[in-house]
Amino acid sequence: MRWRRTQQRTPTTEHAQALSFTRRALVLGGVQGGIMAMLAVRMGWLSIAENEHYRLLSESNRVQLQLIPPRRGWIVDRNGRPMAINRTDFRVDLIPDQLRDRDRVLAALQRMLGLTPDDMQRITEELEDSPGFRPVPVAENLPYEKFAAVSVRLPDMAGVAPAQGYSRFYPDGAAIAHLIGYVGAASAKDYERDHNPLLITPGFKIGKEGLERSMEPLLRGLPGAKRNEVTARGKLVRELTTRPDTNGRTLKLTIDAGLQAYAARRLGNESGAVVVVDTHTGDLLTMTSMPAYDPNSFTDGISHAEWDMLSQDDHLPLLNKTLQGLYPPGSTVKPIAALALQEAGVSPAERVFCSGSYRLGNGTFHCHKRGGHGPLDMYGAIAQSCDVYFFTMGRRIGIDRIATMARKLGLGSEYPLPFKSQSYGTVPDTAWKLKKYDKDWTVADTLNATIGQGYMLANPLQLAMMVARIASGRALMPALTPGARRPAAQLQIDPEHLAVVRQAMSNVINHGGTAGRSKLPIPGIEMAGKTGTAQVRRITKADRARGGKFGGAGTDWKYRDHGLFVAFAPVAAPRYAVAVVLEHGISGSGAAGPVARDVMTYIYDKPRAERILAVLEEGWGGDIATRAATRAAEWRAARAAKEAPPSTPAPPPPPPGPVE
Repeated sequence: MRWRRTQQRTPTTEHAQALSFTRRALVLGGVQGGIMAMLAVRMGWLSIAENEHYRLLSESNRVQLQLIPPRRGWIVDRNGRPMAINRTDFRVDLIPDQLRDRDRVLAALQRMLGLTPDDMQRITEELEDSPGFRPVPVAENLPYEKFAAVSVRLPDMAGVAPAQGYSRFYPDGAAIAHLIGYVGAASAKDYERDHNPLLITPGFKIGKEGLERSMEPLLRGLPGAKRNEVTARGKLVRELTTRPDTNGRTLKLTIDAGLQAYAARRLGNESGAVVVVDTHTGDLLTMTSMPAYDPNSFTDGISHAEWDMLSQDDHLPLLNKTLQGLYPPGSTVKPIAALALQEAGVSPAERVFCSGSYRLGNGTFHCHKRGGHGPLDMYGAIAQSCDVYFFTMGRRIGIDRIATMARKLGLGSEYPLPFKSQSYGTVPDTAWKLKKYDKDWTVADTLNATIGQGYMLANPLQLAMMVARIASGRALMPALTPGARRPAAQLQIDPEHLAVVRQAMSNVINHGGTAGRSKLPIPGIEMAGKTGTAQVRRITKADRARGGKFGGAGTDWKYRDHGLFVAFAPVAAPRYAVAVVLEHGISGSGAAGPVARDVMTYIYDKPRAERILAVLEEGWGGDIATRAATRAAEWRAARAAKEAPPSTPAPPPPPPGPVE
């Protein structure tokens, strides 16, 4: 028999049931209360502590904030004539992040806006390189009809952003390109530098070159803002508030815009530079470098074809020759040598016989006049630009005295101008060669340097400041804005020595010197100057034995001599100084001198100068813009012919059949 222990259960009473229910109710109520407390705390946190955050999120869904790009400050010349202004324009951009069905949208834009294949290539490449948030410009300065055609089709073209704004415009075009520079859309690097949302605003541009770049903080201005109420799909409901932008400040220059444009036009088809200085103040009246690009093309977005044409041009239209071009100054340094000679005790009346050549050891140094000048004093040596005189005298005093005088007159100097880069050139001496080449200076080096060849290099601005200091007798510093003018102390040069050089430079033009054709056609005003012709390659004995022209019209352009000319006027009371450098211009007296003459004529008699230029431009094929358009058309035609596939010759006709 199996026994099973049984356990007696405690009888459940009404009191025990009530106590159990109460405990369960308390636990459940505590849990519910805790949950409700958590919800209350969370709701309080969201409604109080996070109120601003969610209010802004809600507002951003309803309200669209849009920056208004500021209008850049104008750039004007010394008389208030505009050189860089803003004008109203219609534009179309693409926002890569918002772009859908890119090929269809681009095809539609090409059809509506008449975009060229070069435009399409540029847009495609910029879309691929864009970080996504940065707008890609499609077209600017659109007629209203095309702008409206794009605007009404926006619902079908996501990512397209038409806008009305302001674009930069340069009335004088290429004539002021290297001086003023140009503007363009900010790059990804620009944005990464300070993450300013203005930099990615459609239509906003920053300075890229020249004064537009260096004076960016002054010219930029402050952006405005616009609040628009929009639907969930981004459709505009109404404009809420607008805060206007603040224009950038106007930048006034010492430049004379009319003279700047005239100098650029007068250079014609030459590659070179013109710098004009006010010898009373040091103000720069002209800084012209030609050929140049049209900054309006860069502002609107330059095509690949145009960039290739500019970058492949051997006349270097992308180089600012006034500051970055370095050239052997040639005979324009002979006034410097004459001042160094007088300081060393050489009398201006002492004569040297020029036979046409100068022997040094086994070598021969030639004067530009093969038959020689005969006996010459300092006045005659400068007027006739006699090399043998300066070979003889330069060897006597040595290079160090000449180099010291050259630096005193501004060669090799760095000037405090608002440009990102300058080339300072070279004023060589014994210490310089030892340091640079670890070699001793030679007499041959002295002979070359004394006539502005060999190691000596200068830029056109330095040459202009050199002649301005000779004319004024003061250590002038160049100024590009009125606020940058600096008081100039007297040069530590004997005034009588300066008077000798000024008279000799007057003889160059007015009394049978090398630049008689550069005499001013203005009664009562005489100009003093100095010609210079600088070789760009060494002429060997074999070259001389073959004879002919070594740096003239019979040689390739890149091997022709540079033509230089420096001058000041009036002789009696100097007020203006000018330097002209023509790359491979062959002759200082024949090419550079007449340019300086006409530029100086413009200062004193504008109508006469304009008449002279009109005749010249007719022979050159038109003004700057006309000639540039012609060259561009010729370049495109040549490229198209080069890239065209070779044509297949037609098969020969069948032989004639038998005659019946």
